[in-house]
Amino acid sequence: MRRLRQLAERTPAARERYVDLLRALAITMVVLGHWGVTVIGYDRAGRPAGHSALGDLPWAWPLTWVAQVMPVFFLVGGYANAASLAARRARGGTATGWLVDRSARLARPTTALLVVLAAGAAVATLRGADPTQVRTVVWFATIPLWFLVAYLVVVPLTPPMYALHRRFGLAVPLVLVALVALGDLGRLLGPAGLASGNYLFGWLAVHQLGFAWYDARNPGGRPEGQPAGPVDAGPRGLRRRRLPLSRRAGAALLGGGLAALLLLTVVGPYPVVLLNVPGERLDNAAPPSLALLAAATAQLGLILLLREPAQRWLRRPRPWQAVIAVNAVVLTVFLWHLTAAVLLVGLLDALGVLPTPPVGTAAWYAWRIPWLLALAVVLAALVAVFGPIEARTRRPPDTGPAREGARRLRTALAVLGYAGLVTGLLLNSLTPKAAPEPLGLPAPALVAYLAGAGVLRLLRSGWGTRG
Repeated sequence: MRRLRQLAERTPAARERYVDLLRALAITMVVLGHWGVTVIGYDRAGRPAGHSALGDLPWAWPLTWVAQVMPVFFLVGGYANAASLAARRARGGTATGWLVDRSARLARPTTALLVVLAAGAAVATLRGADPTQVRTVVWFATIPLWFLVAYLVVVPLTPPMYALHRRFGLAVPLVLVALVALGDLGRLLGPAGLASGNYLFGWLAVHQLGFAWYDARNPGGRPEGQPAGPVDAGPRGLRRRRLPLSRRAGAALLGGGLAALLLLTVVGPYPVVLLNVPGERLDNAAPPSLALLAAATAQLGLILLLREPAQRWLRRPRPWQAVIAVNAVVLTVFLWHLTAAVLLVGLLDALGVLPTPPVGTAAWYAWRIPWLLALAVVLAALVAVFGPIEARTRRPPDTGPAREGARRLRTALAVLGYAGLVTGLLLNSLTPKAAPEPLGLPAPALVAYLAGAGVLRLLRSGWGTRG
């Protein structure tokens, strides 16, 4: 508690604390959402199996308009990435140094998860477990990693995309939305391959709005909290880079987003549900669709409407300390929350007391509360063990300038490192859950990921710099 008080007291007055609150709330909603809709039963072999209840609860589909919070992640990610990049450059650092620094907070907790799961799977396989069943368990535990695939692509694109934002402002996300619409036409009318780019264009569009929010709070792209100078007073061109933060703008975005979402889903061809449900014509989230972007617009409007009261609330010490505490381990909570479900199901099954009420019954609804509470206890234990890996990640001191050749090499290696992370996580996500994998993870995926993480760790240690 003393450490939290110290961190809270050192928070700059100009910090946009609301961004940190949104990140914490989004993680909490993802965790509770995944846990809440999980249905546990037994397969034909008598082994525990799980699936989502959404397919059996169509009445809950409109709730996903709020519960689908991936756009919030990318919105606050855009703000945070712009803020940290501006701060790094103000200290004389480079985009490559920022990129390497940013990788640590993402890679360290993820590496811990993958290594622990692979080690556990190897032990289970050596003890005679079916590699197919081992893979199924690990596949379920690594579902959260699909989000990191998209985010790990967006992060290294931040320097060039922020440069585009500085030049063209809100026109950039508008172009990206048009590209998403083109991809959706491919999904609806063919060829379906046109939609492949939506995995990038959709999330980049929301990420760019984070840049616009940052510029609205810090005109001219100055570091957060720095007093305005002559460059900030300036040209009209700055206006097109700023997200309007007024309540009037929030109401307009909320109303416009909801109207577009209703037209696209109730009248148009898009499913009402914004999460994956087997049998629906489209998956609105994979890749992101126009319907998801309409929901993101409405969510942004609601965020702006609540911004001023939330900012006042966060000036109070205890709420802000709670937000700091959650954000210190936010990625750990996200990464391990389905592993907590695997462990709890395994324990209850081994004790012979695993409840499996049919979805939608009174017994199933009644089981939600003790189920969530038990999962929270298991996750708290996992966070106590693995949270320090994330919480203790520190930014290294800025190094002196590197020679031109070394600088280019470091940039190439940083991009290569991120490519290794993305390749490893993507290979794991694309590998079927019933594939016979003795390590639970495909060996090429594990090798690619660890190689990428190793390269980034080497660069973070200061290799290739001088001074």
